Order: sequence, then C-alpha cells, then structure tokens
Amino acid sequence: MASFPDSINENDIGKAKFIGELFVPAAPFDQKSGRETWTVAFAPDGSYFAWSQGHRIVRLVPWTKCLKNFSVGSAEASEGAGPRRLSRQNSEGQLPAGIPQEHTIDCGDIVWGLAFGSSVPEKQSRCVNVEWHRFQFGQDQLLLATGLNNGRIKIWDVYTGKLLLNLMDHTDIVRDLTFAPDGSLVLVSASRDKTLRVWDLKDDGNMVKVLRGHQNWVYCSAFSPDSSVLCSVGASKAYLSVLVGLGRRPEPIVNTSELKLSKGEPNGVFLWNMDKFSLIRKLEGHHHDVVSCEFSPDGALLATASYDTRVILWDPYLGTMLLELGHLFLPPSPIFAGGANDRWVRSVAFCQDGLHVASIADDRLVRWWNIEERSPQAIAPLANGLCCAFSTDGSVLAAGSRDGSVHFWASPRSVASLQHLCRMALRRVMTTQQVQALPAPPRMLDYLSYRVM
Repeated sequence: MASFPDSINENDIGKAKFIGELFVPAAPFDQKSGRETWTVAFAPDGSYFAWSQGHRIVRLVPWTKCLKNFSVGSAEASEGAGPRRLSRQNSEGQLPAGIPQEHTIDCGDIVWGLAFGSSVPEKQSRCVNVEWHRFQFGQDQLLLATGLNNGRIKIWDVYTGKLLLNLMDHTDIVRDLTFAPDGSLVLVSASRDKTLRVWDLKDDGNMVKVLRGHQNWVYCSAFSPDSSVLCSVGASKAYLSVLVGLGRRPEPIVNTSELKLSKGEPNGVFLWNMDKFSLIRKLEGHHHDVVSCEFSPDGALLATASYDTRVILWDPYLGTMLLELGHLFLPPSPIFAGGANDRWVRSVAFCQDGLHVASIADDRLVRWWNIEERSPQAIAPLANGLCCAFSTDGSVLAAGSRDGSVHFWASPRSVASLQHLCRMALRRVMTTQQVQALPAPPRMLDYLSYRVM
C-alpha cells in the first residue's frame, strides 16, 4: 500500500492519464522466471521504441505506430477514447516503404540491458589505424545494443535486425548499457562482475577501458549530455536498520543520525571523467543499493534511485545533495531502510523538460515529481514495475513490468517558472563552478544555481 506524509492528501495528487499498453500473449512458460521486462528504450530520433519482453526476445516497434494505436494526438484522443492495447500478435501489419518496420530479435539469452546508438561521422574512433575496419557507420545508422544474462553484448542494426557485433569480455550479467550522446558510438556496459567496460564500436567494438572501483554489482550507468562525465551506480554492503522512536513520525525517510551502518561500501554512486577514464568522486548519501541514475537534459542535475526508498537529486559538479524524494512514510515502528519495507525504488527517469522526474517503486505506484517540490505532482497504479523511460520529446512515460508488458502514460504538464528557464539556458553551457565564479551579486548566483532544497 502506498504511503504519503501527513501533510499530503493522496486524493489531492493528480492522476496521470493511462494511454496504452504493449503486451505479449500468455504461454505456459510465461509463469517461469525470465519473462520480465528489465529495460525499455526510445531511439534518440524518436523513430523506435524497444523493450525486452522476456524469454530472450527484444521487440522493436515504430514509435509513431504506437502513438497511432494508442490514439495519442489523434481525433480519437480528442473524443475521449480509452487506452488501446497492442499485442505481438496484432502488430505485424505491413507499412509503406520508407516507414520504420517492426522487428522481433531473438538475442539467445535473457536480455537485461538495452540502448540505442546513432553515429555522427565527424566523431572519429580513438583507434588510429582505421583502414582495416569492417564497419563504417554512417549518419543514418541506428544501432541497438543488448546486454545478456551470459555476459555478452550483442549489437544489432535496427533497420534490418542483423547482428553486427558480439562482445564477450564480461564474466557475469550485463545489467545496463549506455551510449555516449555525442554520436561517437562509445558504449559503456555495467555488469554484475563489478566492472564497467568502455567499448568503441567505430573500432569494430574494441574494448577501450575497464573501469574498476565498485566492490559489488554495478546496476546502471548514464552519460552526462556532453559525454564528458559518466555516473555509475551499484550495490552496497552498507545495509542498515533503524528503530524509530515511539511517539514520533519519521522525516520523509529517516534521520541519518539515527542510522547504524554495517561495515562495507558506504554508497554506490560513482562519477567518472570519460576523457581520462578516471574516478572524479563518490557521492555520499544513499544507504542501500543504488539501482538507477540519469542526468538532467542540461547536465546540471543527477537523479539516483535506491532501495533505501529514496530518489536523490544531486549537483554532480559539487557532489552536493539538493533534494530527497521519499517513498516511505510509516507510523512509528521498527523499519528497515535497507529495503525490508516493500518500497524499493526500482527506476528513475528525467523528462526532457528538465523539470520532472518519474520513479517506479514496489508500492505499486508510478510517481511524477516536479523538481521544485517535495511531493508527487501525479501518480498512477502499476503492479510489479521494474523500469521506466521518457519518450524523446518527454510527452510519454513508458514502464516495464515483471509480466513482460509495458504501460504508457501521458506526462503531466506544468508551466516552468522563469527561474527554471533561466537556469536551464545557462546551465547548458556552464558548470556549477563556472556559474559561481561569475562576477554577479550573490542573490543573482543563487537564482541561477540549482538550490532546490
């Protein structure tokens, strides 16, 4: 059951509009493990949507076709038509020439990570000897990377469904994949073998570097918009328990002065310099496994989600915690912030407007947050949610679940303040340190900085 602080009436929180669902037909083996949708992804140009629909299958669907089936933006939507379902069985219709085609890809093993990548020709490979390369990725190339249960990474041509590369250096599950946004086709993989590996697909998939530092599983990684910084998050041994004093309600989660940490890694958030492949800093604040991360579109903020029931917004340049978004508000009782509370936060995603984040938690709710507020702007029911991602334009949120299905909602809208627009414009070209060094009055600097606490 969902929980909210006393100051918030759940009935006053907006309800997100459910617009559609992608699902797979039931089969006898679907009752077994392996059917989960561990990841969903949108192509950078908005042409395709992909999801791992369980049992080693990845489905690639033209995104515009999804929208038409869901009647978003069509006449049916204006007439109040209900949500549509699009199944694997009824989604094979032939499309006119030149229109993206659907593909079903059998990856040979359970798929944990997905990422789209597109090439920019002027972004050269780090390898000098390029004349012998098998692949010359053009500007119109669109690739899909899949991370598998057996530790392999397979790279596919999205338009043809052809397998291009098979990368085999990880020794355990490849949990997450992310491409550098600059079109260089640099790929980073996060694995349960406790490493991150950097691959150069323009160098025929050569492994450039192994990033070591995590002492346990690495769950997720994300590039900053300029591709200069990588955030990686992972498991932590610092599980904790706290006894909340009788007669008091806790703060959004707990008072950290009351926590007793066991020995182990105190956090799981790492920031890496991707020019030098060196560790910049670790971010201190979470108290359990950190399982998801994403930068804001302007690169000024970093969102991380953890099993400690919180999403934290950070200033990645200063390493400071700006805002905590709590998912657990219990009456006075023994609770385990280490996760024995049915409120594990599974995933977090940043909207393209830079103003909203979405989170998936085990309390059967999807939450949309305005980064300038501490309570959800909107909620929606979702049983067994695992992952989420915003569409390229931020208008739709997709969420995958344990039964292999994907659910879609229209993103709540709100008017961005002048302050937010000013900060977004400035922070796309300047870091926190550069903003603070401006010869401007302190009150002006506060206005232009992300001080959302």
